[in-house]
Amino acid sequence: MGKLTRRGLLGASTSILGLAACQREAIIEAETRITVSPDDRPAYPGTANFIHGVASGDPLPDSVIIWTRVTPDAAFPDTPIPVSYGVFEDEAMERPVKYSQGFAMPDRDYTVKVNLTDLNPDTVYYFRFTAKTTSGDVDSPIGRTKTTAASGDTPVKFAVISCSNYPFGYFHVYRDIANTAELDAVIHLGDYLYEYGIDGYGGSVGQALDRNHEPPLEIITLDDYRTRHAQYKTDPDLQAAHAAAPWLCTWDDHESTNNSYRSGAENHNPEAGEGNWTDRKQAAVQAYLEWMPVRDPEVGKAREALYRRFDFGDVASVMCLETRLTGRSDEISWFTEIGGLEPAAVPLAAAGTMLKVQNEERTMLGAAQESWLDAQLKDSTEKSKSWQVLANQIVMARVRPPNFNVTLTDEQKAAQDIGYIQQLIPFSQLGLPFNLDAWDGFPAARDRLYESAKAAGARLVTLTGDTHTAWANTLVDKDNEQRGVEFGCTSVTSPGLGIYIKEVPDLGDQFVSANPEVDFHDPFGSGWTLVTLTKDDVRADYRKVSDVTAETYTVSDVAAYTSQRDGAGQTPLAPA
Repeated sequence: MGKLTRRGLLGASTSILGLAACQREAIIEAETRITVSPDDRPAYPGTANFIHGVASGDPLPDSVIIWTRVTPDAAFPDTPIPVSYGVFEDEAMERPVKYSQGFAMPDRDYTVKVNLTDLNPDTVYYFRFTAKTTSGDVDSPIGRTKTTAASGDTPVKFAVISCSNYPFGYFHVYRDIANTAELDAVIHLGDYLYEYGIDGYGGSVGQALDRNHEPPLEIITLDDYRTRHAQYKTDPDLQAAHAAAPWLCTWDDHESTNNSYRSGAENHNPEAGEGNWTDRKQAAVQAYLEWMPVRDPEVGKAREALYRRFDFGDVASVMCLETRLTGRSDEISWFTEIGGLEPAAVPLAAAGTMLKVQNEERTMLGAAQESWLDAQLKDSTEKSKSWQVLANQIVMARVRPPNFNVTLTDEQKAAQDIGYIQQLIPFSQLGLPFNLDAWDGFPAARDRLYESAKAAGARLVTLTGDTHTAWANTLVDKDNEQRGVEFGCTSVTSPGLGIYIKEVPDLGDQFVSANPEVDFHDPFGSGWTLVTLTKDDVRADYRKVSDVTAETYTVSDVAAYTSQRDGAGQTPLAPA
């Protein structure tokens, strides 16, 4: 290690977000030891703790975000808490790299987000925060993070996850990820938390497991969203996963509310006293930016414009998309369009609905993000990155349900006791997409994305969450040319379609048979996907935990699929 300098350790090379600037500098006594000059910041008069752990995210070759939250003493509201942090090259915390200090501030809910800079590429670092109180210093847990490679063909390993509903079960998936060595990043594709109260989605399971949502009502205000984030981050398995590797995060709908879009949401009801949508959306965004290890959007961009890019050497560019709050057109829902109609009226109404769905002006990303993505795809291929990875929330492949009138036996049809599934059976014979909340509800926008990818010569690897089920899809455009591959991860806890369609054990195979783009589908269970990229291939390993409602669990490998570079393109998916 080269000789440390005071400038390399202090705020001159480190920006602090939510940690107030402090003029006191560190004094270097030796190359591997830092001591701090007398600290004249007043100690916090109450108790302070780090009950929400530590996290890191948004890594670059020379920079990464580190995060924590200091829990204040209720007896001293609105009092800043002196906090310092140290960054080290080793887990024993004997080889220091950086140190600085400031305050955790009440106006950011005592969260601390630090942008570490002047780091070395492709390097593991360890970090810890310390709060100064009148009863002594209090240390946070230790976190591990890693910068990205600036160049080169070193393979990259991602843990890909989504849909972590606290009441629906234990976060075994997070624990398994924490136990997986040498991850370059964890990619969370949204629904990190859910907005419902204890009487909402998952509430009955939560009551049985004593994992009830806090606050108990649906979250609407800034305080509500902060409280819900705080509850999730008390989970020890989630804390372990955050402490193990840097995260790349993007939200889906439940971080604000169900089926949200730019100007509203299915689960936002002003007439029920839930207020103005813009206020609720901004409260959700503010809490997310405070509580998650993500970089705030650049100055001049909307706060909800969370889309951004990360390069991992010459192997991959990861574009984290924002598909909810900046550009998504108004929701079109089969429930609204054909719900309650007589069966004879459904085909005509469905045809009219598809005309609205196919409107060329409908957008998923919005014009600004479409333009940004087009430029990023071109730049990535011009720089000879092997793979262009989309961290995307919703299924991109064309998917229709099997014709359940034919594929289900009379006994299986009779076993369906949920209204939605009973309606899905006759609907399925129309051969139409059944999830208009996915890219199937925005076909013109999907066509534009594919055109951008084709023009750029991109090898698309789309990572997908949302459905609580596993997918391996070979993506083709409207001209039936392959545009990429898609790996859909299942959920951390939220139940998939296989739970609701009763007694159909071959449901996944039925979806494969009904959809040319679908190579593999598993609608059962919870788990995560290990995605490994080299300069020559990409591979997804699907892992499943045994039971999220039991305190103990086992892990199994379910399937693996791969695609290889093939000249300027890539091969269709094949079992690995």
